[in-house]
Amino acid sequence: MAKKDYYDVLGVQKGASKDEIKKAFHKLAHKLHPDKNGGDDTKFKEANEAYQTLMDDKKRGAYDQFGADGPQGGFGGGQGFGGFDFSGFQQQGGDFGDLGDIFSEFFGGGRGGSRPARGRDISTEMNISFIDSMFGIERKVLLTKQSTCDTCEGSGAKKGTSMETCKSCNGKGQVHETKRSFIGTFSTTRVCDSCHGAGKVPKETCASCAGAGVRHMQEEIAVKIPAGIDNGEMIRLGGMGEAVPHGTSGDLYIKINVEPHKLFRREAQNLTMELEVPVSELLLGGEHKIETIDGALTLKVPEGTPPNQVLRVREKGVPSGRGRRGDLLVTIKMKMPQKLSRKAKEYITLLKDEGL
Repeated sequence: MAKKDYYDVLGVQKGASKDEIKKAFHKLAHKLHPDKNGGDDTKFKEANEAYQTLMDDKKRGAYDQFGADGPQGGFGGGQGFGGFDFSGFQQQGGDFGDLGDIFSEFFGGGRGGSRPARGRDISTEMNISFIDSMFGIERKVLLTKQSTCDTCEGSGAKKGTSMETCKSCNGKGQVHETKRSFIGTFSTTRVCDSCHGAGKVPKETCASCAGAGVRHMQEEIAVKIPAGIDNGEMIRLGGMGEAVPHGTSGDLYIKINVEPHKLFRREAQNLTMELEVPVSELLLGGEHKIETIDGALTLKVPEGTPPNQVLRVREKGVPSGRGRRGDLLVTIKMKMPQKLSRKAKEYITLLKDEGL
């Protein structure tokens, strides 16, 4: 079965930048994650595989040259021989029933594959303030999930217990099997299910996890939120998802919700705000004290500034994380007086007579 085009999977052009690829994946991950309503586990994994390949310069270069199968069999740990899953190749009755298992042993696909088990990816959300999104912050999230047992540290053994030779494999860590089929007899080798390749098993198992090495528990996880993160962006913490016995943990995805600010709005890497200025300052110019995310500063309003003019304050916008920052864009609004004194009316009448 042919692999899908990774660029099509993420909905980006072939020459897309890493930022475009990242944004496209974050959008898909939030939509397709299996923990979400209407999520799709298959499509989520497909998008993740595409993302991991296209974000890695070497993998992307090889993919662009050779396609999804790559020069040596693929990028995403496909299902063995040419991506074909032999576990489905079976026929009712006769000697055909074991054919899928036999091919799986040789080519690594389907039920007989030797790939380690992987835990579920999980997701959660976190609310942060607008200012924290600008400068970054470290927060902690408390999750209840399947985690590596903190008593035995994932070994499944009781602390201080001795180890003994595994009886299933006689300490070899592997089990040899002979299978017969209509095309002959095959000898295969697989990792021992009892000791998981170690050759030894504990005399006494951990009481906390009953020897599984994982258990359902609360875990507090530190999350470093980078400066300049935008509302709705996802943070991926590799290996912080759910754990499985004698396998690798899934990933944790955290969607960041940025609370709106009463004064500032974000536009890409710039910040925008509005400033009301009296008519006299628009005509004659002046200085006005304004707030920025770095504190107060004085903004010079030039003489003859028209309403809705945008004044730019350099490098007072969103930090990019690469030592650069966007700008603060201040839109000047004319402050209309609620009432005019008799003297003010006289002056305005004079201005009117001047043609102003």
